[in-house]
Order: sequence, then structure tokens, then C-alpha cells
Amino acid sequence: MLDAVIKKIEKGKPFFDKIAQNIYLGAVRDGFLTAMPAILFSSVFILAASIPEIFGIKLPADVSTWLWKVYNYSMGIVGLLVSATTAKCLAESMNRRLPEGKVINTTSVMLASICGFFMLAVSDVKLGISTTYLGTKGLLASFIAAFITVKMYKFCVEKDVTIHMPKEVPGTISQMFRDVFPFSFSVLVCVIIDLIVRNLFGYTFAEAIITLLQPLFTAADGYLGICIIWGAMAMFWFVGVHGPSIVEPAIAAIIYANVDANLVLFKAGHQAANVLTVGLGNFVGTMGGTGATLVVPFLFMLFARSKQLKAVGKTTFIPVCFAVNEPLLFATPIVLNPYFFIPFLLAPMVNVSLFKFFVDVLKMNSFIYVLPWATPAPIGLILGTGISFLAVLLAVLLIVVDGIIYLPFVKAYDASLLEEEKQKEALEALEEQVKEEEPETNEPLQLDKKINVLVLCVGAGTSAMFANAVKEGAKETGLPVDATASAYGNHYEILKNYDVVVLSPQVQAHLEEVKQDAKEGTKVIATKGAQYIQLTRDPKGAVEFIVEQEKEG
Repeated sequence: MLDAVIKKIEKGKPFFDKIAQNIYLGAVRDGFLTAMPAILFSSVFILAASIPEIFGIKLPADVSTWLWKVYNYSMGIVGLLVSATTAKCLAESMNRRLPEGKVINTTSVMLASICGFFMLAVSDVKLGISTTYLGTKGLLASFIAAFITVKMYKFCVEKDVTIHMPKEVPGTISQMFRDVFPFSFSVLVCVIIDLIVRNLFGYTFAEAIITLLQPLFTAADGYLGICIIWGAMAMFWFVGVHGPSIVEPAIAAIIYANVDANLVLFKAGHQAANVLTVGLGNFVGTMGGTGATLVVPFLFMLFARSKQLKAVGKTTFIPVCFAVNEPLLFATPIVLNPYFFIPFLLAPMVNVSLFKFFVDVLKMNSFIYVLPWATPAPIGLILGTGISFLAVLLAVLLIVVDGIIYLPFVKAYDASLLEEEKQKEALEALEEQVKEEEPETNEPLQLDKKINVLVLCVGAGTSAMFANAVKEGAKETGLPVDATASAYGNHYEILKNYDVVVLSPQVQAHLEEVKQDAKEGTKVIATKGAQYIQLTRDPKGAVEFIVEQEKEG
């Protein structure tokens, strides 16, 4: 029965892959990743300002004011920052699709998007610039400003709507004149939208779009809404498509805005009651990675009897503690494994429902701080909600509940593997009896040039593991191979420096796109799940894999 369901879901994988490759969703995702240093920087100062007060420690007024100033002028302008970074990422994607010789100026696009965002978000210039919608509340407006800007630049570049200067004019000055029309059109479109919305509703576009979408956000904040969101992420990942890349861009604006709203409530002495936050995903719905897999390696180590699951548990529990669960997903495997279909979807939905129960019924604070996603989930849950007894209790409860959900399926899968291992051992023993010893004739691999390898995954987690394995293997074998890890989306500027590009299973859907972007002669390899994870644990095998691929290419 489960096999039939999984086969039907798997048929939709090409469609899911196409969604994952959508350049607008990708721009939102990459724009956020680019702006993330500012968000993480601000989180340090807000923790320093807030946590002492939780324990009754009163900071000096000057120190507290300074800490909040740093936070307000980093996290407080994140909408402004994201408008620029999203526009840049989208323009880079558009450039790869434009005819040769047609290029959008990414720096000019960033400036135009910032100006357009100001037109859509600033409420009353007569009284000075209001920062209310320059932060997380203005994120939806920042995406709109970025999309409008890039579309206008694309139109002007394709149609050659520009000011042409004589060849004698220096390139920088000539580029300035080429950008006058697209810059002006982009900002003017935002001005017109602002005028229409102000006349219709009496306030800014940024405020209007938040107000109009509030019923949708309220529905998404309910039990059904949060279950659908994190259940969808798990379902996409189960068929091998990186679920957060598809789902998170659609909710990015509200999950960050709700953290800001929760902080305001908390500082005013009220309960931080908005459940749908970035922390809900990082530390509850994807506790230990998509599928809420934090407990799984420990279940393998404690309860599994098969050699495979014991080994997987020992090698994956550390990365899973830091929310890097791809080694677990592909080495077990959990992806497309019927034994894990139910718990992989069920655990995240149960987790977010329990969190909402604690917030709505027991009146625990929801997330009021943004912490790095790689923070171990129980710590992130406790710190992110302001440190309370209920948060500690919930962290323990989630671990216990997830263990109960996964354990029966772990035992069932372990029993099947144990039987397979017994049959395999018997067969190997029989083969040893009849096999004649043959001298090894394999010649050692050789290279006449250095190979530079780039490994790409979504967050540079598993790609770092693969790259490190390649470097260790190069030392062992003495082969001139070097490897670098990067996150997909951050590779465009450095791609030309590499001879081989290895795509993790998370980003294999982008194979053709990377081939087009790579320099002539670069070998681009899409790996399979089990193969990829196995090579991260086999340095010699990893470097031999690279050398063989290079020679075949």
C-alpha cells in the first residue's frame, strides 16, 4: 500500500523540481541567505539586551539603549537589505537567460530596488522617514520592489531602451547613461503603485499588502496551516526535492515579521503569541532537519541490531544535532523508503501542533529571537522563546514524542536489514570457500594536472563534508586534487575557477543550469543520495571518484 502511494508521489518529482528551479522563489531564498549575516549579527545584540532581564538583571540604561540601537539598525532595516539582495540574485538569474551581449547591471538594479522599496514602504516623509516598514514588516514590499525592478531592467535591456554614448566615452560613464531609463522606469512604477494604493486605502503599499493578506496569515498560523506547511516540506524532501527551498520563500515574510511582532509584545509585558515564526521551523518543525529527525540516529544506536543502521547512527548523530541531516536521509536511506514515509511526515506535524498547544493553551511565549538555524534544536527552542520552564518541558516532550513516533518504524526497517545482512554474510562465506586468490592488477591512478573541485549543496553543510573527504583522499593518494564547498546560489562568481563540479542530491535538479554556467570543459556531476553520502565517509573513494569522472569527461 505504502509503495503504491510513494510511487504516485514520486511521479510528481519533475513538477516539484520545476518549482524548485523557479527563479523568483530562488531569488527570495538567495536574497535572504545573502542578507543573513545582518540578521545573525543583530541576534547577538538582542540576546545581550534581553536575556539578562529574564533573570532579573537590569542593564545600565546607556548600555541597553546602545544594544537596542545596534539591533534596530540591522534587523530593523532587513526589508531594505533584502530588497537589494533579492534584486541582485534575480538579476543574476535573468542574465544567465538573456542573449549573449545583453546584461543587466546588478549594482544598478540593487540601487533601483532600494529606491523602489522606499516608495512602497515609507509612510510619511513630512514627519521624517518612518522605519516601521523598513524591517521585517516590509519584506513583502521588498520582494515586489525587487521583482518590478528586475523586470523593468530586463525589458529595457532586451528592447535596447537606453541612451547610447560614443565609443570614446569611458565604460563606467557609458554604463551610467545606459542605466538611466531602466532605473527611472523601475522607480516610477513603484511611485505609481504607491499613489494608487494610498488613494484607495489611505496608507502605504507595504502596510496594505500585510493588511490584505492578514486573513491568509491568520489561517496559516492555525493548527491546519502549520501542519500543511511543515508536512509539505517533509513530503517534498521524501521524494528527493529540497522542500524548504519550495515552501519557505512563500512564508518568509510572515515568519520573520511575526518574530518582530512577538518581541514587541514581549517587551510590552504581553504574551508573544504568534506561532508561525522562523524558529518554529528551525527548532520544532524541522528539529534536527526536515522530518524532525533529531532522535533517529540515537534510536539507531540504541535499538538497531543491523550493522548498517548502527553505523549510520554513529556517523550521523553529530551533524543531525546541528540540523544537517542529509547524511542520515541518504545513508539510511529515509528518502523514498516506505518504512519511513509515515513518521517522516507525521513527526513535524505533531511537533508544530504541540508547540501551538503550549503557546495557545499553556501560554508559553512563542519565538521572540532569531537564532542561527544550525543551533541544536532544544537549545534554539529554549533560547528563542526567552528561556522558561515550559520551553524546557516542551523540548523534552518533543524528543520523547518523536522517539515514540519513529521507534516502531525503525525496528521494522532494522528487522528487514538484519535479515538481509544474514543472507549476505552466508553468501559471502560461501563465495570465500570457492573463490581462488587472484593477484591484484589494478594500476594506481595518476594525474598529469591539478584538478580543482567545487561541491555544491543547499546550505554548504554536506558539501563541506564531501570536499573535506576529497582533500583527505588527495593527501592519502598523493594526487593533485583540491576541493571547495559552497552553497548553491553563491557559486556563480567562482564557478569559472573549477574543473569539476559535484552537485549534491539536494541540488541535482539544477544540473543543466550549472552546465550552462560552467566554463567549457568543466565536468558537472549530479550524484545519487547513497553514493554521495558514502563518498563523504570514504576519502580515498571520493578522490578516486573525482579522478575517474575527470578522465571520462
